[in-house]
Amino acid sequence: MVPKRLRLLRKSGELEIEFPDRPPCRLSAEFLRVHSPSAEVRGHGAGEAVLVHGKRGVRIRDIERCGRYGVRLLFDDGHGSGIYSWDYLAELCANRERLWDAYLARLAAAGRSRDPEVQVVKILDPRQGRSD
Repeated sequence: MVPKRLRLLRKSGELEIEFPDRPPCRLSAEFLRVHSPSAEVRGHGAGEAVLVHGKRGVRIRDIERCGRYGVRLLFDDGHGSGIYSWDYLAELCANRERLWDAYLARLAAAGRSRDPEVQVVKILDPRQGRSD
């Protein structure tokens, strides 16, 4: 499925994607960065995915068309190796809420933050041998 239009909304930091017969979808730069299809994020095989954190505030610097099948997004943190196929962008739009909720849950479980200036530290309760 090829989109009718892509618009980079620099003020909001979102990419607006309009597919035929669907309402326009807006994906934040942070969402797109943490769901990059690159091997750097997804890994090279099953179970090798990397939890990207600290990307609140990241911006899309530029968009490059990659043939007839997708685009490469260049982020201001230097990342730009993933090619977002039209099908992958449609999948991200269709599953945005579920994917975002799962990402936030993985961050919490790992003790990580969306904020680049924040480090989360789990404190163990020595009486119970568990974190609170």
